[in-house]
Amino acid sequence: MGNLWLGEILATDAVGETWLHQAREAALADRLRAKAFGITPKNVDEVIERRSHLLKSVLPAFSQFCQTTLQVQPQEMLQVLWDLWLPLGIKLASGHQQLGRPLIQGILGGQGTGKTTMSKVLSLILDQLGYRTLSLSLDDLYKTYSDRLVLTQQDPRLIWRGPPGTHDVDLGLNVLDQICQLQSPVMVPRFDKSAYRGGGDRTTPEMVTGVDIVLFEGWFVGVRPINPDVFDTAPPPIFTDEDRAFARDINRRLYDYLPLWERLDSLILLYPTDYRCSLEWRKQAEQQMIAAGKLGMSNAEIEQFVNYFWRSLHPELFIKPLVKDTTVVDMVIEIHADHSFGAVYCDRTNS
Repeated sequence: MGNLWLGEILATDAVGETWLHQAREAALADRLRAKAFGITPKNVDEVIERRSHLLKSVLPAFSQFCQTTLQVQPQEMLQVLWDLWLPLGIKLASGHQQLGRPLIQGILGGQGTGKTTMSKVLSLILDQLGYRTLSLSLDDLYKTYSDRLVLTQQDPRLIWRGPPGTHDVDLGLNVLDQICQLQSPVMVPRFDKSAYRGGGDRTTPEMVTGVDIVLFEGWFVGVRPINPDVFDTAPPPIFTDEDRAFARDINRRLYDYLPLWERLDSLILLYPTDYRCSLEWRKQAEQQMIAAGKLGMSNAEIEQFVNYFWRSLHPELFIKPLVKDTTVVDMVIEIHADHSFGAVYCDRTNS
């Protein structure tokens, strides 16, 4: 089903039987995706009708977002809006209703997987459905600049912010607990990456009220510690004894984050089909920054930077096993090298 069909929805008040038939077939054709979004032959007509109404209501705000933030024409994003973001927004709204309290939705994804874009689009959709959404990044929980200076003195291997150990876990627990306990207002921490010449520091907190759904995203949100024996035969760039010792120490620090992950009601994994894509995506992002007249890293600096994070939490060791772990991850959304979305599923083994 292409944009031609979506255009028909937007152009008319009523959808013809031919178009409805096409929509039914498209919605049920991908069995894994249909299962992930709870679409069955019995409810497919109701699903299409609800999604059609939501598409029309969210389109003005979505079009503005595409043009101003993504700098693309809305027509280019209509298909992913219809196939992924709208049903996901509806699913989150349903999850909130079933809980009867604020929903804490975790979003796990590395560099370039589209965490921030998806969070912003979901906020637009949920706003149309009448829900107040808070976007919270793991970055917002970084320790202060001065605390991280002390941390680096204690462990000189922590040369960049980002890995486990550089965040204030208690701060995150306090924020999520206050929201779930319906306290209002809540002071939400925010982080300014540009402070101290890129060292980054806390900035003015944001005061929020009446939060219904929290979109808590980050590059290792929900990631669990693994068996340290795995590092004996770890993949590159974990080469030396020092690399393996660093990986084991970072793995131990993950235990401190488990209370935070316990606050998640659900976890979505944005999963690159090839983890090495994140290196190319980072290079593309830096080149765009440089082209726009901003400071950016060279390719050699980017490789050093990305390798540092792969040495701390290697995607093959920490992320890949989660794809099949339905006790931790509730939905997997595959990401192709061109940033497009691939398969969407909850449990691929029982398809």
